[in-house]
Amino acid sequence: PHPSTGTSPACPMLHGSLTASAHGPPQCHAPRLKTHRSVSASLPSSLQARTATRVNAAVGTCFLVGAGPGDPDLLTVKAAKLLSSAEVIVYDDLGAQAALDLAPKTAQLFYVGKRGGQASIKQPEIDDMLVSFCLKGHDVIRLKGGCPSVFSRVASELAALKAAGIPHVLVPGISSIQAAPLAAGFPLTDAQLGPHFAVVSAHDPEAVDWSVFRNIAALIVLMGGRGLPVIMFKLQQLGWAPGTPVCVVHAAGTLTQQVWRSTVSLAAQDTAGHKLSPCIIVVGRVAALDLS
Repeated sequence: PHPSTGTSPACPMLHGSLTASAHGPPQCHAPRLKTHRSVSASLPSSLQARTATRVNAAVGTCFLVGAGPGDPDLLTVKAAKLLSSAEVIVYDDLGAQAALDLAPKTAQLFYVGKRGGQASIKQPEIDDMLVSFCLKGHDVIRLKGGCPSVFSRVASELAALKAAGIPHVLVPGISSIQAAPLAAGFPLTDAQLGPHFAVVSAHDPEAVDWSVFRNIAALIVLMGGRGLPVIMFKLQQLGWAPGTPVCVVHAAGTLTQQVWRSTVSLAAQDTAGHKLSPCIIVVGRVAALDLS
């Protein structure tokens, strides 16, 4: 994959970007130079007119693109076309990096991924970066892990683009909510075991009202790796049976995927000492199915 380059929090206006590392402080790297090219030739016909209008106005278009769960084979056709002729790519963590192999070598790459507990660029700086590139006439691919519609802070980016009068296009992706259960060998729903489900972000498990999920057949927890012990404890406090099946899927659909099958009472113990993030936690009877 191409090396990441981008903008530091101190200078979010195009000259370098924050790259967070587990082995040291964030680094600022100079972006690679790019020979400007139009993406309109590779766009679906429905978008070509919009891009042509943009060229005349000398303002770039921002494409907010879902990268799926991490396997580049699970990219949508539209996402692959856009990446193959990208000028600037501002990309997340959470598996999105593998898709960068499709980008031209001349594309400018800016890593803005976030990990709990690690230094990372702030959302307003990402918003400013997208606006600044587009105002300079660049087409920008904002590559987001999973689908832009699910816990991706896309609303903040859309608001900034709209306020600046920048044309933008939303490109859905496959969410890990859908992909992780299948990758682990079971369906997200089942007519008898799980006719409905709920999805929650557990970035801050203490701030979640877990009581609202008491009668949910299947609970899907995102960003719950670090808080898994707290989550399991709170579910038991609210009446979830200790033997309720739990499946934890790390890096779903990638070469580093790991799956733990456990129960509400034992999940914390069974996953202790393992790096869980990024992971999906499925709680409910469907998590006991194994159709692989």
